[in-house]
Amino acid sequence: MYTSERLFLGGDWRTPAGGERIEVVSPATEQRIGHVPAAGKEDVAAAVSYAREAFDHGPWPLADVTERVAIVRALADAIDSRTAEFADVLCAEQGLPRHSLPAGQIAKAVGAYRAYAEIAEAEPWVDTRPGTGGRTLSVGRLPVGVVAAIVPWNAPLFVAAMKLAPALIAGNTVILKPPPETPLHTTLFADAVREAGLPPGVLNILPAGAEAGEQLVRHPGVDKVSFTGSTTVGRQVGAICGAELKRCTLELGGKSAAIVLEDFELSPAGARQLVAGAMVNAGQVCAAQTRILAPRSRYRDLVAAVAETAAALPVGDPLDPATVIGPLISARQRTRVEGYIASGTREGASLVTGGTRPDLERGFYVRPTVFVDVTAAMTIAREEIFGPVVAILPYDTEDEAVALANDSDYGLAGAVWTGDVEHGAAVARRVRTGSVSVNSPGALDIRGPFGGFKQSGFGREGGPEGLAEYTGYQTILLPAQASS
Repeated sequence: MYTSERLFLGGDWRTPAGGERIEVVSPATEQRIGHVPAAGKEDVAAAVSYAREAFDHGPWPLADVTERVAIVRALADAIDSRTAEFADVLCAEQGLPRHSLPAGQIAKAVGAYRAYAEIAEAEPWVDTRPGTGGRTLSVGRLPVGVVAAIVPWNAPLFVAAMKLAPALIAGNTVILKPPPETPLHTTLFADAVREAGLPPGVLNILPAGAEAGEQLVRHPGVDKVSFTGSTTVGRQVGAICGAELKRCTLELGGKSAAIVLEDFELSPAGARQLVAGAMVNAGQVCAAQTRILAPRSRYRDLVAAVAETAAALPVGDPLDPATVIGPLISARQRTRVEGYIASGTREGASLVTGGTRPDLERGFYVRPTVFVDVTAAMTIAREEIFGPVVAILPYDTEDEAVALANDSDYGLAGAVWTGDVEHGAAVARRVRTGSVSVNSPGALDIRGPFGGFKQSGFGREGGPEGLAEYTGYQTILLPAQASS
């Protein structure tokens, strides 16, 4: 059991105002595995007060960037030293295969803090330039203030790092709201924060449900909201921030397309990469390449290779070293995914593998599922499923493939698979998404900007562009020097 009775606020563990708890259920066993306090309205106010005090009167915003970078590096080291413990708790609450976590989500989180430390050291924090009339302009970058960082359950430690690293290095103070599905690891994270030496109030952790989350977004003491989650909730967050002229970054849903070109070598390794792009983390990834666009001339071969590969993926206990596909996060999510599978068959698509639950006594599992005979108008080709479900669509020309890829309400990520990387990059530039990978199942590199167009949100995380999201420019106009 992973339990905590207090909230990490103002640099210390504090008793919550109320007695409500967030009970966490293992998606693999369906058993209760722990609880944390559920923050209420008074706790939200306290968290903002601590963050506000640390920003308005504390040393953090005024510290030299090198000091903040050193502490962020220390935070990376503190997380890294707890890799085994993080792997245990994330596996338990999230359902990801444990063997994948040290080199996966945990290493990526550590890497994000270390990468941003290097990015910050290379950034020009003050720029001196000539103005008009002989004046000198000193253009500096200031922190935006108190940041509410709201993260999802599918990769909570890593997504938090994408927000916290640039926000902290820029001099902001932060209230981290973990998802109610996966809050248990934040107790361990708070220990890492204390070991790293962040001043009190600079980073506060507020596990809470939707109501307290909305109160946090609306709070007048919060200057910026960084939200990663569904497009539905993102619209609500954006509406609140827009009405209050509050900065926000929204990284929302996706329906990414993998364009397979004629010259792509469909080897067993290539098929595994295609399937990985769609079904990593049981498909619970916003950038998952869940639409595979195949040239009609190679359609049958590609369908056979993808279906065979998907069907062979071991599904089961995330503690088993052989497991590749773990459970979905909750019974509700499994029901949602099964609803999409039913809609696919109802609308005329054909299942070539999967579509059912595996023969396991417990856990929120769905077999890796592959649909063919899919048209671009079908629900499974248009809506984000967030499960191990892929649709394979044929095309006749590259122009048609690009049009199919762009025929989406989303614009987060995508991929081009080809034997000619230069040509693949040319095709990628025609795809209207925030990132496109060539011959890779992944669409995110922490040193480059990541985010979307259309209903995938706005703003960017990663790279110097992500750091810029947490700063504002200030221009100091110096008078012209009098001539002697």
